[in-house]
Amino acid sequence: MSEMSHSPAKARKAVIHRMVMPHHICPYGLKAVHLLKSEGYRVEDHALATREETDAFKAKHKVTTTPQIFIDGNRVGGYDDLRKFLGKKVPDPKATSYRPVIALFAITALMALATGYAATGNLFTLRAAEWFIGFSMIILSLLKLQNVESFATMFLNYDLLAKRWVPYSYIYPFAEGLAGLLMVAGILTWLSVPIALFIGTIGAVSVFKAVYIDKRELKCACVGGSSNVPLGFISLAENVMMVAMAIWMTFGAAGMRSVM
Repeated sequence: MSEMSHSPAKARKAVIHRMVMPHHICPYGLKAVHLLKSEGYRVEDHALATREETDAFKAKHKVTTTPQIFIDGNRVGGYDDLRKFLGKKVPDPKATSYRPVIALFAITALMALATGYAATGNLFTLRAAEWFIGFSMIILSLLKLQNVESFATMFLNYDLLAKRWVPYSYIYPFAEGLAGLLMVAGILTWLSVPIALFIGTIGAVSVFKAVYIDKRELKCACVGGSSNVPLGFISLAENVMMVAMAIWMTFGAAGMRSVM
């Protein structure tokens, strides 16, 4: 905790004590130095070069962590305390946010546009729209596969089929990735379409029931089991997108494909 209250940055000098060891440089120390300099402070930087030196500093000042920042001779505290002192927002690691999914869809959309331009010289094509959904499915699968166990645990909170047959929670990310790859390649439609239609339909029904009927407040496993993305409209959109792609590839894509 900080030992001083909020005050304007009148004092232009700050003292920081941070770990700078041969095999470890404290990242929060680096961030604190950068923040102080960005706010116009002259930084007096003290490196704690050994574990013994670090432990002695902690014991002297009765603190448990480093870095520690001092302004006007008073201890502000660590990096989060410094942000509060400077009137800046301190991110809550447990807060829910749609940012990961929005970032993912933005990147896959740009990937699809870039791929379409490389293939045809045009940014906006029907094939690029197909690639967008396929790329999204692949990246979503990748995020789930980083820790399948964690994904399965979160998925079991709301998926209707997984609750009845637990192995489905482990199969899902592989099925999603396979369907996405086949859709991007434009091959084996007889396999990719049923997979996307099946997992997308089950997913959409599960999310709709959990969020809009049962009114449950859950986190979505869509970007992996450690995500703070709330289960809701974006999660529903992911599944509806897969269903729409499956239907399009069944009834609309064959006669209108202009690439490949």
